[in-house]
Amino acid sequence: MKLKKYTRLIAASMAIALVAAACGSSSDTATDGGDGGGGDAIQTASASSCEAGQIDGDLAIFNWTEYMDPELIVAFEEEFGVSVTEDNYDSNEAMQPIINAGGSGFDFIVPSDYMVGIMIDAGNLQPLNRDAIPNLQNLAPEFASGLPYDPDAEFSAPYQWGTTGLGVDLTVTGPDVPQTWGLIFDPELAAEFNLEGQFSTLLNDPRETLGAALKFLGYSLNTTSEAELQEAEELIASTLDRVAAFESDQYDELLVTGEAAVTHGYSGNFLFQFLDAENPEDFTYFVPEEGGTRWIDNMAIPFDAPNPCTAHTFINFLLDAERGAQLTNWNLYASPNEAATPFIDQEVLDDPIVYPTDTSLLEEIEDTGDFEINFSDAFTSARG
Repeated sequence: MKLKKYTRLIAASMAIALVAAACGSSSDTATDGGDGGGGDAIQTASASSCEAGQIDGDLAIFNWTEYMDPELIVAFEEEFGVSVTEDNYDSNEAMQPIINAGGSGFDFIVPSDYMVGIMIDAGNLQPLNRDAIPNLQNLAPEFASGLPYDPDAEFSAPYQWGTTGLGVDLTVTGPDVPQTWGLIFDPELAAEFNLEGQFSTLLNDPRETLGAALKFLGYSLNTTSEAELQEAEELIASTLDRVAAFESDQYDELLVTGEAAVTHGYSGNFLFQFLDAENPEDFTYFVPEEGGTRWIDNMAIPFDAPNPCTAHTFINFLLDAERGAQLTNWNLYASPNEAATPFIDQEVLDDPIVYPTDTSLLEEIEDTGDFEINFSDAFTSARG
């Protein structure tokens, strides 16, 4: 596994040189002012006419950082004779306004569960042409339909899933550290486990970070109570002397390099760093006993995508059984692709960080409708 991780780092660094700023290519998108799907935008092609394997231009991807195996992109380029560019974001809230404004130039995006619902309501996504994505049949039944944010799977197809929790440096806390959000939110407990004077990080993400505080307080991360949200806001604000950064990209690296002792983040990123470390036994990841997030990231196509047929073909490409396994073996997040299971490394399938055996502590973030703005405002206020 270590050799595979080292290869991944080299591939990722090489891929950076190939990535162009797709945001700058808005002239390729025929829109009339970009109104977020409100009715005036004109797509350059109709997804309803796309056929399986059809290409209508190059592909511009907007995705989370270090979430796509560069070798999959190269394979797609070679098989279909197109060029692929990729830009990255660090939160759903950073991505959605760019798509909503129109004219982004992106063909393929990866919004999380609750954000899919928000983007559907805002007219940001176009319906998928299922006839152009025959590999949808490879999805496990629990991911194929019935998901609350897109019940009929009309606008999205699951990409990967995982959990959000805490990574801990056991050389600081000792091996018998309690699995609780209190390592960040309870200063007395933090001091008891040698964390006084040590830095922590929280995700730069309103729903995830406020969700962590809400779970510690005993509330649902989907609360619509202003009083509960105010408590969570105040709790986060009280940590600012101990939280080194609100960080969604390098929290895992900060942990293994000793710059932070406890960091908040996503399961697969932690596992990747632990396996690449010289001393993986010095670190642990867990979903705290108060509960945490299970998220599902999804493949979707913006309402004004310049090349929706190429995007459909790329979704179908990633839903191939062996390619789906390649994605999971690379980024160490769980696959919704049931057909991929026989091709996923056994050590990945057996790792509870990737495939947790107990899901009772997990809650999925849901779209709270008009209350979403309260989360964004509370997060901005908590950070100071």
